[in-house]
Amino acid sequence: MGRPKAMLSFGGEPLIVQVIRRLELLFPDIVVVAAPEQELPDLPVTLVRDEVAYQGPVGGICYGLRACNGAAGFVTSCDVPFLSLPLISYLTSRLTDHDVVAPYWEGRLQPLHAVYRRSVLPLLEQQLQRGELRPVFLYDKVRTLKVEEEEIRAVDPDGSSFFNMNTPEDYAEALARWQETPMDTAPGRCEVEFFGVARLRARTSRVSVELPDPATLAQVLSTLALRLPALVGPVITTAGDGLTAGHVCNLNGRDFVRDTSRPVAPGDRLLIMSGDAGG
Repeated sequence: MGRPKAMLSFGGEPLIVQVIRRLELLFPDIVVVAAPEQELPDLPVTLVRDEVAYQGPVGGICYGLRACNGAAGFVTSCDVPFLSLPLISYLTSRLTDHDVVAPYWEGRLQPLHAVYRRSVLPLLEQQLQRGELRPVFLYDKVRTLKVEEEEIRAVDPDGSSFFNMNTPEDYAEALARWQETPMDTAPGRCEVEFFGVARLRARTSRVSVELPDPATLAQVLSTLALRLPALVGPVITTAGDGLTAGHVCNLNGRDFVRDTSRPVAPGDRLLIMSGDAGG
């Protein structure tokens, strides 16, 4: 590009500011991994630096996951102006039985638009020691879900999420597209309220959860497990896709739901409480 891609102007602001503002709609904690001497504006994030320069994507993923507060993290690059929140929500909802969820788009995996559990950190650290700087070397060693193009198109029809910029011509094309279709609107949300042990563990009475389309209770619980890891074990199963035996979920104050394949719609209200409180 000839200049730092993170600082390219979009809508009068550096692109990295736009990307962070976008991701804040989904995630309470954002980590930015920068080069040792890279200059960035003040950002409302946890900022870490590469411990060793020029270690490529594996270094960035490794140092970013180390700084994460949750059990997993969604990883993206700084040069993607058309992130799709519904697609990101869909990818994170698929992490339940896997260590990595990676899209497969136009014939190749997309390791810089993927979800990683922090449990893969030791393997990434070993890769750095061996000088294996391609993230895909990790994928055969862990439970990796490859999300096929057909699934992606159901959420992001033209794959705009994967449009990145490497040349001035790419930047010019992105600016033209930005004028027509800036970053899309936020996905639908449901509200989750906690009572009893769940509230004590969550340290909050309610949260708003972004929903893929369509969404199920299992996907909502998986998202909660990522955002509020203290719930995993006491309230949410370790697999992240259900409630423990001592807890129940009520939908919209009417029905107690035990089937985690039950659809959840934007605007729904879920109440999570101990089983004896729910009758």
